[in-house]
Amino acid sequence: MDRFVQRLDKAYKAIEDADYILIGAGAGFSAAAGLEYSGKRFDDNFQDFIEKYGVQDMYSATFYPYETQEEKWAHWARHVYVNRYSVGKTKLYGQLLELVRDKDYFVLTTNVEHQFWINGFEDERIFATQGDYGLMQCEKACHDKLYSNEELVFEAIEKTEDCKIPTELVPVCPVCGGNMEINVRKDNFFVEDENWHQMSRRYSEFLEHVDETKNIVFLELGVGFNTPVIIRYPFEQMTFDNPNTTLIRLNRDYPQPIPQNKDKTISFDEEISEIFDYWLSRV
Repeated sequence: MDRFVQRLDKAYKAIEDADYILIGAGAGFSAAAGLEYSGKRFDDNFQDFIEKYGVQDMYSATFYPYETQEEKWAHWARHVYVNRYSVGKTKLYGQLLELVRDKDYFVLTTNVEHQFWINGFEDERIFATQGDYGLMQCEKACHDKLYSNEELVFEAIEKTEDCKIPTELVPVCPVCGGNMEINVRKDNFFVEDENWHQMSRRYSEFLEHVDETKNIVFLELGVGFNTPVIIRYPFEQMTFDNPNTTLIRLNRDYPQPIPQNKDKTISFDEEISEIFDYWLSRV
């Protein structure tokens, strides 16, 4: 039998037999689902910004030093619209839900596009650690409340001219009157509101109620080394610490297990969509 199929079957059997599944989803999973930040998708949606500022992909464009708030929010409105509001459900996230729907699962994710909620995962089973493109906060975190940006984004999209939005659309902090920022973790001013802390508590409670004598699967999807201390390293440590665990790692660039977990890890560097199609054909 083909070794790829053998690994697929072994991983599927582990998922099927699992009493608990902890999902760790990183940027690679969203990219595999179609939310790519470079290439044609970037070129099609940001041609004016490419021509004016020379930005080369959606990720690096978020760090461009726009000189005015009008330029900054024209970019962010476009970015959030393209990656948060215009996407809708995606096949890969839907397949993941189908795979774990009847399991005792929890999702730990660094992704900020809201895809787990959009695709119907249970709210109390998600911890999005790094924020949400649909929310904004005070740039200097003068208070810990978050605000929806949906209305702003859609109006800004309509009224952007020459990569700028009208001054009257620029959001200001309702408390200090300062600038606003998208609620994504990029500095020490990231706001963790009460909902963030509730998600964090639910994650801790999930870990606490896991019976270590039963079968545990850590399903790691597209997690690289941008923020490995959130998902990758903890998953490796918990795999090492618990006897009845399997770490299933799907990663095109960094599939290798650590030596200590070699016999407890099933690694894939193949296309995630191909893997999920195979697994779902067996459900």
